[in-house]
Amino acid sequence: MSDNVTSSDNVTSQMSFLDHLEELRWRLLKSIIAIIFGGSFCFLFIDEIMQFLIAPIHNLSNPPDLQVLKVQGMFMIKWGVALLGGIVVAIPVLTYQLAKFIGPGLHNDEKKVMVPLVFFSYMAFLVGIVFAFYVLIPYSLVFFTSMGVIEVKNNFSINYYFSFITMLLLGSGVIFELPIVVFILSAIGLLTPAFMRHYRRHAIVVILVLSAFITPPDPISLVFISIPLAFLYEISIGVSWMVNRSK
Repeated sequence: MSDNVTSSDNVTSQMSFLDHLEELRWRLLKSIIAIIFGGSFCFLFIDEIMQFLIAPIHNLSNPPDLQVLKVQGMFMIKWGVALLGGIVVAIPVLTYQLAKFIGPGLHNDEKKVMVPLVFFSYMAFLVGIVFAFYVLIPYSLVFFTSMGVIEVKNNFSINYYFSFITMLLLGSGVIFELPIVVFILSAIGLLTPAFMRHYRRHAIVVILVLSAFITPPDPISLVFISIPLAFLYEISIGVSWMVNRSK
């Protein structure tokens, strides 16, 4: 009798695990479809998007020339930009699918903050992208183009240019998620404002290392991304304080 009960429990557990896998498969499929639709939508306006991303070059006093060095260069760049744009556009859908997948394991109070958390997370990501486009990228381009000499003309590979700005845009967007991450860690009891204040100096070192990884290998980009990240760390201390105060 005991063996039959154990066998029945194992079958139920296995079916539950298989159901979770099936749910995950459909969530991933819907996420991929959202990215494809987002990328296709961006590709319809790819020329306008390309002009928008190239605009910081034209605002320079001595704008460099952008060159395509491969036969399939522009084709690959356009599809790459469209794909990244599709991911950014699809982020609300991706986070919704993630929330629906983990939702059954959350308490009612945790489910209530899910929608605001997703919204503010997406907004923080967009703010990071705006900061990079209007502050980080222009100042970086001004600095690097001013380092040239009269005898040498600035000619940039368009592949490198788009790799440069997309790394800064996405890196800055991820960095601006810091208050959201701190909110989550504080809500589950892993972070306190006292802990964050005590390890502030260590956090500054981590900020510099993190900035070096997510920005192009140059000191100017490192400084420009480290300053707002340090500011976000101080804001995150306040976020942690508010979360722990409400407990």
